[in-house]
Amino acid sequence: MRTLYHLFLSAHSRKIRIVLREKGLDFELKAEKVWERRPEFLALNPAGDVPVLVEEDGTAISDSVAIAEYLDESYPEPIRLLPGSPRERAEVRRLVGWFDEKFGREVTGNLVGEKLMKRFLGRGEPNSSAIRAGKENLKTHMGYIGYLSERRKWLAGDTYSLADVAAAAQVSCVDYLGDVPWDEHEAAKDWYARVKSRPSMRPILADHIPGAPPPAHYADLDF
Repeated sequence: MRTLYHLFLSAHSRKIRIVLREKGLDFELKAEKVWERRPEFLALNPAGDVPVLVEEDGTAISDSVAIAEYLDESYPEPIRLLPGSPRERAEVRRLVGWFDEKFGREVTGNLVGEKLMKRFLGRGEPNSSAIRAGKENLKTHMGYIGYLSERRKWLAGDTYSLADVAAAAQVSCVDYLGDVPWDEHEAAKDWYARVKSRPSMRPILADHIPGAPPPAHYADLDF
């Protein structure tokens, strides 16, 4: 069986978990403690990070963008996550980059990284300045999600796409902490409610990290 090496609150790993579910593909999850830098894992991905997908024939693919596009090209049914014309796919890729990199750096890294990962890795106390910056940046990003969702059926256009997957992966990590001010962002909340209702999100919403449970609304489809 194909295997996905991941971490539970890695947004890039969550993105691939969602893609695999959307494609209806069976896979085994293996949590990888990347900080241990196991030689066996480094042989799969010299960069030493997750996600890494290992296909049934032993082929190892790393980097969430490469994995997502590989899966979309290799398994076009039952859904294409990079749909439409070249121009439409360019918009999907632009937004994937926005959420993978900009949201991940400005929000998820500052909140999940400081509040949870530092504790698990024993790297000292959270940086309160980084947490404040993450919360301020989150307002801007949620506003942008609302702006897009009010003008389009989905974030990149008329069709659910990898842009929605990438955004949901990041938002779900921050929502696990209870840090998303949903009442201030109704349009974004409506979009996320639609995403949460998709079967591909159910395993994400079932995540439960020992010692750090999510808030009650985290898995509630109606908030």
